[in-house]
Amino acid sequence: MLKNKIGIIGLGYVGLPLAIEFSKHFKTIGYDLNVKRVEELNRGMDSTLEINNIDLINRLKTNLIVTDKINELKSCNYYIVTVPTPVDENKNPDFGPLKNASKIVSKILKRGDTVIVECTVYPGATEEICVPIIERNSNLTYNKDFFMGYSPERINPGDKERTLSKIVKITSGSNPEVAKKIDNLYKKIIKAGTFRASSIKVAEAAKVIENSQRDINIAFVNELSKIFNLIGIDTNEVLDAACTKWNFLNFRPGLVGGHCIGVDPYYLAKKSLSLGYNPEIILSGRRLNDSMSKFVAHQLIELMKSKKITVKNSNILILGYTFKENCPDHRNTKVLDIYLELKKYNTNLSVVDPWVDSDSLVDNISFEIYKNIPNKKFDAVLLAVCHNDFKNLDLNPYLNSKKVVYDLKGFLNKDIVDLRL
Repeated sequence: MLKNKIGIIGLGYVGLPLAIEFSKHFKTIGYDLNVKRVEELNRGMDSTLEINNIDLINRLKTNLIVTDKINELKSCNYYIVTVPTPVDENKNPDFGPLKNASKIVSKILKRGDTVIVECTVYPGATEEICVPIIERNSNLTYNKDFFMGYSPERINPGDKERTLSKIVKITSGSNPEVAKKIDNLYKKIIKAGTFRASSIKVAEAAKVIENSQRDINIAFVNELSKIFNLIGIDTNEVLDAACTKWNFLNFRPGLVGGHCIGVDPYYLAKKSLSLGYNPEIILSGRRLNDSMSKFVAHQLIELMKSKKITVKNSNILILGYTFKENCPDHRNTKVLDIYLELKKYNTNLSVVDPWVDSDSLVDNISFEIYKNIPNKKFDAVLLAVCHNDFKNLDLNPYLNSKKVVYDLKGFLNKDIVDLRL
């Protein structure tokens, strides 16, 4: 075992996989302020389903400690911060969790220690936001007594192929020597290799544009879907044809939710606006993608009307609630927006998602999410999330004779579908 001791701040989708991998090489202590999360992990259970429970139990028996007591991390010399960086109701960056994590770390930081941020931020945030808080609360001097690094997470929730160790890791440090040490640290756990960026700002910028680029590309095909809907042609059929050209990018229309793609562009936009430049394409893409939930809901209602199905008091089945397929993560799901829009028409809605743990739902969700389809007849079905559980689903027993099936994801057998996005 090597002498480095790793402290992980935050044990969610990002922090837990890091803790597991680092504990294979170093003594690792994972901290989370959520007591229930810590208790769950110490029982050998991960509700995010990112880590196999047997692997978790085995690591807990050797070099991994999970705690909600920050003082237990005092002996660490590397602190890796993996807390959320959301936006507020006005789409402004919410640095609350990152600021709080910086305060927490500053209380136990020692001379010679290094703090590495993995959260998505705008270029400059690590040194502009974290460093002053740490200096003020620790009485230590940046780049003299303690050091900083930035290594953006690239976790893809639910993806069992592109896991942490198989994804190239960008690393950076507050000076060349620190940058090299941080790069070597991550090389211990990243089989795919690392890329050492020239500065923390460059690494921060690389991360935020990854998701911004994807957001813009999806916005383009979402706009195409609106246009092709008016023309009366199937968007997926158009894209299948266009993909026969070698350099056509195969993005598909859909909802853009979750904690990354639908959030990160606002961080870059905020920084740009603070410097006096209005980022037209970035914000335009965000507006377009945020409009899709209402667009889908209205499409479904209009299709029901065209089939002479009475909308008021109709029974509508929504298949899927998470923000993406085959994972339990429902943070910032846009299916909720569809639900709320359809509710305005006085419809009876049933949401089914076998991946959602009802205990994880926030208090303002007032409706039930079923594991299985209720035993009743429906006037309309909306496939919102393409979980594998829905692939061979026979919908006929649940449908009235007059019915509408809307496949938002192009996932179901086309023969049973009335409309695709």
